[in-house]
Amino acid sequence: MSALISPEDLRGRLGDVVVIDVQYQLGAIGKGRDDYDQAHLPGAHYVDLDAELAGPPGPRGRHPMPTAHSVQAALRRCGVDADSRVVVYDGGACSAAARAWWVFRYFGLRSVRVVDGGLAAWTASGGPVTTEVPEPGDGSFEARAGGLPLLDADGAARVARLGVLLDARSTERWAGETEPIDAVAGHIPGAVSAPTVENMGPDGHFRPHHELRERFRALGVEPGVAVGTYCGSGVTAAHQALALHEVGVEAPVYVGSWSEWIRDPRRPVATGRTP
Repeated sequence: MSALISPEDLRGRLGDVVVIDVQYQLGAIGKGRDDYDQAHLPGAHYVDLDAELAGPPGPRGRHPMPTAHSVQAALRRCGVDADSRVVVYDGGACSAAARAWWVFRYFGLRSVRVVDGGLAAWTASGGPVTTEVPEPGDGSFEARAGGLPLLDADGAARVARLGVLLDARSTERWAGETEPIDAVAGHIPGAVSAPTVENMGPDGHFRPHHELRERFRALGVEPGVAVGTYCGSGVTAAHQALALHEVGVEAPVYVGSWSEWIRDPRRPVATGRTP
């Protein structure tokens, strides 16, 4: 089943699902909440990516795995129970929403989908927005880790060596030609450049199924080949995992990603565009 839902499909289901807003801008603390306060879907609760979908930055990277307690508290505040159907969205790029989709599934939420095109697509389709903040819910969801496979640094290196490790950052960052965020430029040796912007079409939606399938096949994703994803800090890596899910590939995410990889100077760093 697709993890995506169109704005048009969502409009008729607003009363039957829990809607969660995860608008977010990298490096702009509090901006996501400000954007939510200015406009969000009716009934949508806000969840903060930095504070609730990630642990504190440190040795495990800029957006390490959050605790089960943090995720459970956030989902209960949104009114989520074990059998709730949840829909998440962000401003439009779907990276933050994909992180929420991935984290919630990792902690055991069974039904969670992403609004294809996010808030931008919702408003473009004529969907209403509001500034009204719903009362906190009283959900009973119990978060348990382990719902999805993970990659650690050693596992990511192994996939890069024996399978296909997809680097979700821009090709320039993968090649080490520029690095605007992390202290070291380059990529995990053997990783393949696969910018997540190429998962999206010019209309701001995910590319059709057949186009995604061809994209990943060209990158070496084939039946029987081990596949994993990583990025700078584990956010766009979840976007890559969502796109792969749409073509039937459940790829583990290296959550620490590049920002954790470079914490250990013994780990090798590759640069340049030659494999």
